[in-house]
Amino acid sequence: MEYPIRINRYLAVKQYASRREADRLIEDGQVRINGKVASLGDKVQKGDSVEVGAGAKALAKKRVYLAFCKPEGVVTHSPERGQKSIADILDYEGRMFPIGRLDMDSRGLIILTNDGRITDKLLNPEGAHEKEYLVRVDKPVNPEFIASMAKGVLLDDGYKTRKCVVESTGSKQFRITLTEGKKRQIRRMCEALGYAVTDLLRIRIMNIRLRELRAGEYRQLVGAELQTFLKSIGINQ
Repeated sequence: MEYPIRINRYLAVKQYASRREADRLIEDGQVRINGKVASLGDKVQKGDSVEVGAGAKALAKKRVYLAFCKPEGVVTHSPERGQKSIADILDYEGRMFPIGRLDMDSRGLIILTNDGRITDKLLNPEGAHEKEYLVRVDKPVNPEFIASMAKGVLLDDGYKTRKCVVESTGSKQFRITLTEGKKRQIRRMCEALGYAVTDLLRIRIMNIRLRELRAGEYRQLVGAELQTFLKSIGINQ
């Protein structure tokens, strides 16, 4: 950590809260620097004493993480006229937001949370976090298709995808594990090789699995499953 550092960023780095949450703690008088109540924009110098009040502990207790099965035909967020988003169909008290996206025509696992700390940790491409999908296409897959997908595909914008794990699971089906998340990546990879995706289901994000969840259902992440997930992205529960 380089000093001096803004107090909200300091609290985020120390994992007390996201920057936005940190701003609220500061505005509520919950943060002190060297015994003095902090203000927005204050900076922490090396060796300063930073104290955080009970508000941070209360915030930690309210953090919730859900594994949700997004149905086909629902957008992740920011719906246009006539569309439904996850927020429109989620039957859960309290505001939750999705981490990452699944396009409207895709379905399956997405993580929902009210913990702003994990967004960058999970979505930063440097993390190379695994995401696994089951995909059905419009014609039989062959060894050449599987090999081409695995070694990386040149997309329509000139980007070549990373190497990935791909295996055939049926005549017109395959399983693929990515460590990146370009927009509509699997569909674009298939299109580049002359195939069209007819069904796309995400079944895993890192150690979190879809399991038996049906469209629109969720389960709360707790215990060892949650601890393993948070630890792998460098977050303290």
